Amino acid sequence: MRNLPKIALGAWAWGNDGTFGNDFTADTLKPIFDAAMASGLNLWDTAYAYGMGTSEKVLAGFIKDLPRESYLISDKFTPQCANGQPTAMADMIDMQLRLMSLDRFDIYWIHNVWDAPHWTEELAKYYEGRDDVPLLGVSNHNLSEIKQANDILKVHGLRLSAVQNHLSLINRSSEASGILDYCKENDIHFFAYMVLEQGALSGKYDTRHPMPEGSARAETYNPVLDKLEVLNAELKRLADKYGVGPAQIPVAWAIAKGTLPIIGVTKVSHVEDAVKAANVTLTDEEAKGLEALADSLGINAIRFWEKEMK
Repeated sequence: MRNLPKIALGAWAWGNDGTFGNDFTADTLKPIFDAAMASGLNLWDTAYAYGMGTSEKVLAGFIKDLPRESYLISDKFTPQCANGQPTAMADMIDMQLRLMSLDRFDIYWIHNVWDAPHWTEELAKYYEGRDDVPLLGVSNHNLSEIKQANDILKVHGLRLSAVQNHLSLINRSSEASGILDYCKENDIHFFAYMVLEQGALSGKYDTRHPMPEGSARAETYNPVLDKLEVLNAELKRLADKYGVGPAQIPVAWAIAKGTLPIIGVTKVSHVEDAVKAANVTLTDEEAKGLEALADSLGINAIRFWEKEMK
């Protein structure tokens, strides 16, 4: 597989499942896709769970007339969406390929840890001996679960090639647990999601401008906006130095950590911001300074679907 771009673009919101709203259409999303492809950001992260195929169908409409080698598709097996049949793994993969009119995926994940050893075994059986094996990954796994998945795949002549976990300046659990080091030592790509903490590290919100009430992210971040203001002030200082916006600095930090951040895109400006972030190279001193400041604030950013990584 050829080199991956520095940033992956997430299509979770494209599922219109209410998580980020439900008013996204192909017409409004197509300019975003076009801007990304023109900028060289061609790795798209989706899942059947994002709107029960809605995100995949939208993305499929955009790639249908493009050369297969011009884009990369990252898709997932979500255990909770399995059909309950002995052939559930093959059924879901084949269904997703049909939905997207593809003959193969570039990256394929076990979406979460629900009965994950069983599903990893099924994934290994599906791809064992095939010549169209994508990068195989696991998401929301802790270190012991990651090692277990790798061991299962190796029995079938395969290997774990990717891990996707929540990682940000205020949630470095995957680093503290040794996951980042394990990935580096074993040539495993680490994909970092929620690098911007759903906008909390974008500089857009503060105590005078809280997140809209009624949302899960407001419940999580609004009570600690006073602390986030301190961190966002430092993000702005560095952003001014590099001539970018505050939201680009956490993304640049994730890249500096050797990870591949996944950025959700629902506006052309999000793509433009991602391009800017990919071109910022923080110094080691700047990265460590941000981490020390974030650690001093003592913010718990582990969300309801997650766990402390150990």
